[in-house]
Amino acid sequence: MNQAEESFRDHIGTIAEDGKRKWIFAKQVSGKLYQWRSYVSYVYLLIFFILPWIKVNGRPLFLMNLIERKFILFGQVFWPQDFFVFVIAMLTFIVFIVLFTVVFGRIFCGWICPQTIFMEMVFRKIEYLIEGNADQQRRLNSQGWSKEKILKKTAKVSAFFILSFVIANYFLAYILGMDNVLLYMREGIAAHLGTFVPLVIFTLIFFFVYLWFREQVCLIVCPYGRLQGVMLDADSIVVAYDYKRGEERGKFNRHETRTKGDCVDCNECVKVCPTGIDIRNGTQLECINCTACIDACNNIMDKFDLKQGLIRYASENTIAKGEKLKFSLRTKAYTAVLAILAGVLITLLVTRKDIQTTVMRAQGMLYQKQENGKISNLYNVKMINKTTHAIPVEIVVEEPKGAEVRMIGKHLNVPKESIGDGMFFVVADPALFTHRKNKIELALYVNGKKVDEVKTTFMSPNN
Repeated sequence: MNQAEESFRDHIGTIAEDGKRKWIFAKQVSGKLYQWRSYVSYVYLLIFFILPWIKVNGRPLFLMNLIERKFILFGQVFWPQDFFVFVIAMLTFIVFIVLFTVVFGRIFCGWICPQTIFMEMVFRKIEYLIEGNADQQRRLNSQGWSKEKILKKTAKVSAFFILSFVIANYFLAYILGMDNVLLYMREGIAAHLGTFVPLVIFTLIFFFVYLWFREQVCLIVCPYGRLQGVMLDADSIVVAYDYKRGEERGKFNRHETRTKGDCVDCNECVKVCPTGIDIRNGTQLECINCTACIDACNNIMDKFDLKQGLIRYASENTIAKGEKLKFSLRTKAYTAVLAILAGVLITLLVTRKDIQTTVMRAQGMLYQKQENGKISNLYNVKMINKTTHAIPVEIVVEEPKGAEVRMIGKHLNVPKESIGDGMFFVVADPALFTHRKNKIELALYVNGKKVDEVKTTFMSPNN
């Protein structure tokens, strides 16, 4: 392309030359890919609205409680002490996104991203239902205020606000838990004003995004589109226009032998695009790989008895050179890193303990001599109970044999999903030790079952 043809890359398609917003009235699309996207969105929405209600062992299946720093994934509770697991999980996820983008482009944005699913599969469908198709919406916006316009706009705004409020409540349920959200509803706003204010803020954010900001989230706010510039290469599979087959463009005439390319210049691919781009200009950061242009183009190809696939999933090398998808060195490297991270993550999850114990000698104290000639050391114990029930803990000296534990005060009983602490003495015969500073092993038992082991030091008078 020459410089004039590349000028589209110098500006955002939704901004006019005078700097004002160019509102997108995306034409409703139909086709096989749109149908499959709808199925994916139905499953996604079903999971989104059902997940907060599902419990495992009395707790939510999924919870991201940032306030209490408590996270539950598939019934497993993660506390701040498990932060390293979270870091590994996030690194794995990031590498997966990078690898996925290198191979398949921004298919995540078009098929799975919450912004796209709610915008295209929920809010825009409501808009079609109330205001009509793209042409009817355009005429409604351009005409003066009338009874019809007031009724339709009021209905749309009301529907959008109610749905935004519902989504905000579910969003809050993923943070606080559905039980707490229902409790707050019963007890009223006055009793939980500190929770109600964030709920209103979330509602207004969702309402603003889906009523007005829309595709600007993908174009301006989301950094993913800009990252694809460094992640995509000529072998990445993206939504692409087959310019070799399509050019030179020209209107279709059934009564003459066609000498031009298969693109009939109908602009249907532009009319259905939710971000307002022309995919025939090539891969652009605004493209979210939603495949609306593929369905629109295939419908036109069928209409004129031309072969489908003028716009399709393909790589640049596939179109330019007719090459098949290559598993490049970069893709292999990302795959290897992903496999290693996944292995580490799985190992951490499998070996992760529900009970985590820390035992430390009391600071500033040496050993104490007992009346019977034995010596003792004082220890502090802190235990994290990640289970859903309280646990009575018994501490036993495993090595050396013959040493015993004497708790100070009550026996250690740790509440569910909480932290318990206490103090105890380890009492032993000094003949068991040969050094001034010795290693001992403690075991923690719950109902006769060993749940954890701890190594610490024991001070004695022996040199």
